Amino acid sequence: MKDGFVLGIDFGLKHIGIAVGQTVTQTANGLTTIRAKNGKPNWSEFEQLLQQHQPLAVVVGLPLNMDGTCSDMSDRATTFAETLAMRFPTPVFMADERLTSWAVRDDADSEGQDIHTRSACLIAQTFLADPAHCTPVDSYGHSKT
Repeated sequence: MKDGFVLGIDFGLKHIGIAVGQTVTQTANGLTTIRAKNGKPNWSEFEQLLQQHQPLAVVVGLPLNMDGTCSDMSDRATTFAETLAMRFPTPVFMADERLTSWAVRDDADSEGQDIHTRSACLIAQTFLADPAHCTPVDSYGHSKT
């Protein structure tokens, strides 16, 4: 993987957590939380983040059910990722995030940080650890399987 940054995204209907990860150190830090209305953000905020960080990839968390099946939220997160892929030229991926919310709640070192950005950190780190575990979304808005 080239040296650079990735953006991790914890999709939500009211809040979208964003983290920036570094390929060199394979670490991620919380960046910001963007407000959303029914899962729809102000897209210009995303455009500014993409211009500022020029990431190699954007990784959106996929909130599957514990048995691996899709839910209403995973369908919405997929639609969000597909919209990102259509709007911006940066490669978009989906990463399984089934246990991120539990992990950040149990992380005593992260006190004072927003749960959305902490979850986004774990999503970015999933990609940094092994991009092969993430599913690319093509620019036509379809997950490549």
